[in-house]
Amino acid sequence: MRIAVEGCCHDELEIIYDVLEHIQHVEDTKIDLLLMCGDFEATRNPDDLMCMAVPAKYRDMKYFYKYYKGEKKAPILTIVIGGNHEASNYMQELPYGGWLAPNIYYLGYAGIVNVGGLRIGGISGIYKGCDYHKGHFEKPPYTDSAMRSCYHTRSLEVFRLKQVYKDVDIMLSHDWPLHAVQAGNKEQLCRYKPHFRDEIMQNTLGSPAAQEVLTHIKPKYWFSAHLHCKYSAVIKHRGKGEDKITKFLALDKCLPKRSFLQVLDLPSSMEPPYKIQLDAEWLVILKNTNHLLNITDSARYMPGVGCKERYDFKVKDAEITKLLEDFGGDLTLPENFQITAHPYDGTSDKRKGRQPMCRVNPQTTLLCQMLGITDPFAVFCGQSNEENPEEINIDSETSDGTQDTSEPEDAGTTTAESDVETVSQESQSIDDSMHDTTSSEQFPTFMHSQSIDENFLHDEASSSNCVEQSTPSRDSCAMDTTKSDQSPIKLSPMMLPSPKVGFDSSCNELSDVPNIQIRKRCSDDGPSKPSNMDVGLDNAGKISNDPVKKFKRRNLAVYSILTNEKTEDSESEPT
Repeated sequence: MRIAVEGCCHDELEIIYDVLEHIQHVEDTKIDLLLMCGDFEATRNPDDLMCMAVPAKYRDMKYFYKYYKGEKKAPILTIVIGGNHEASNYMQELPYGGWLAPNIYYLGYAGIVNVGGLRIGGISGIYKGCDYHKGHFEKPPYTDSAMRSCYHTRSLEVFRLKQVYKDVDIMLSHDWPLHAVQAGNKEQLCRYKPHFRDEIMQNTLGSPAAQEVLTHIKPKYWFSAHLHCKYSAVIKHRGKGEDKITKFLALDKCLPKRSFLQVLDLPSSMEPPYKIQLDAEWLVILKNTNHLLNITDSARYMPGVGCKERYDFKVKDAEITKLLEDFGGDLTLPENFQITAHPYDGTSDKRKGRQPMCRVNPQTTLLCQMLGITDPFAVFCGQSNEENPEEINIDSETSDGTQDTSEPEDAGTTTAESDVETVSQESQSIDDSMHDTTSSEQFPTFMHSQSIDENFLHDEASSSNCVEQSTPSRDSCAMDTTKSDQSPIKLSPMMLPSPKVGFDSSCNELSDVPNIQIRKRCSDDGPSKPSNMDVGLDNAGKISNDPVKKFKRRNLAVYSILTNEKTEDSESEPT
């Protein structure tokens, strides 16, 4: 089986395929498979360009859209992974893999497939420690930060790959495994890339996540890209009774006179034409670890030794047999590519794009239904029974931490389109500081909560928010996403953050804002007299028993000043 491996693509598809056709013509041979190691840039239209984390001057519609809309077809079966320059909105539609275009297959965040009897795996993205233990919480339209964090490798994918025990022939990653550079000619690399020297000497050049996978899987070949240079090494695996090696090769990006392509021959147990087949062991791992999925921006550590829950998901033969029965004994990947976005017409202004909303891809929907696993984008779009962690109503709790079961004003409404009880956003009166869901220190992180968000439905459809949430177990290392389909939508009690300095829990009121009298303060002498912030004042400045409107903290200072000025003016006026 003749396999071509390419480094960083950067949407130079036509050039790469032309080079391969030239090689086939000159050598009078046929290349059966093309592997690409990231930075694929599957931009379908100008909207996708806006979801790429690159400077504006590098956003360009090149060739992929032609293959996407069917103007051209990839002449060679192609398998790709993601890097750090991608149309992330499109890649995230296919978290478990899928066809990006006819004959071009994406492995997802991580994945393993079979082609011609060879097991080929890959892990997308690059390593960043600050996001490694977070969930895949990003969705379009992205913030600047989310546009970059969405391609950072997560611990869940590494954990899943470490459950693989059957031999893997080829692994792909975008950035290099951490210790791969130490097994090759470091001095030659330093001469070609002198700015790598410090990292090489400190042994910090590369990905610790990819290194974990390399150490566990020990594939025959490992291909990478990212650093825009060619580098080879032979990695020896030490252990009891082990005599395995991994041939590592990193390749450059597609430019003239650069080493961006390598062709190799590997023995195959099958005859061409070759088809992609799903891997039974990998599918069982996806199914068994679905409960570990995290789609929040909080850190969730994978289970391990000493944890009360299961941490070893080594696949059993009986599980593979059951999976094959569910798939009818045939794991051949169906060619079910569908166009889900308007492709670029080739003439309109490339700069007029804007970030789209997230979409659910039918390929992912089908796989999730077959395996009974969660599609993150379906959760975000309100098309899943799982809970959306972003739709959490924190107004249903009283100041003493108990559940407020009273019906808020204007809270319950029923629309003709959906018999779902909704909570009006206008009835929410919460402190802005507590509404910051990005800070895990200020506010606890919750698990998936079911919701219907109008931002992710069709523009013409009316929608509202409904929430269900639950809190994770303290002795659980991972998130539990299971819930009864028959359970009603309700609000569960939440844990509040620890009180700050100046807060007395018996008083149930904030008192950490200096020089502002806030409703009442607690002291040894008992509660103080009510202030103007606690009761109402009529137009004459007299105390009124009418209920007082609650203000957000940011309004307290202004309200206090205005109230004090009004009181002073009324006292100074002659009777």
